[in-house]
Amino acid sequence: MLTVGDQFPQFNLTAVQGTDPAKAFKKLSNADLKGKWAVVFFWPKDFTFVCPTEIAAFNQLAGEFADRDAVLLGGSTDSDFVHAAWQQHHADLNNMKFAWLSDIKHELCSALGIIEKNAGVALRATFIVDPEGVIRFAAVNDLSVGRNPQEVLRVLDALQTDELCPCNWQKGDAPLKAA
Repeated sequence: MLTVGDQFPQFNLTAVQGTDPAKAFKKLSNADLKGKWAVVFFWPKDFTFVCPTEIAAFNQLAGEFADRDAVLLGGSTDSDFVHAAWQQHHADLNNMKFAWLSDIKHELCSALGIIEKNAGVALRATFIVDPEGVIRFAAVNDLSVGRNPQEVLRVLDALQTDELCPCNWQKGDAPLKAA
């Protein structure tokens, strides 16, 4: 798996945002992230149980990520059409404020090294990528355990200080000073 210090892989994928078929589909690539912070998270499969809880929680914080000039992207190895159908048919997912990447050919997930060995789906992985395209945070949860989007936001805040931030540091707290 790629990790902190590695360059985020090149990608050019179809993304889905919204439930209007005429406007929901678009291509996204690294060019759309150039010069910006990005939070990119993956889930195993659409139409499952843990995944919508995480996606809805990230969506609730979408404005917070935007306030930090960070692009929020989600994704899985499902098709763009499956993404669109899930957004249309799940009440918690039909007002998404961020795009969902469709990595149906497993290109990006394979380059990141996050394909689950037995099921062949994306692991529950999260990456924070800096404006130069360098991974600054990487985390993976077991398929059965959801992640905490508030913690991802906290880590983004800490990374954006470019300072030493102790355990449980929160935005507004003083960073550590080297002696």
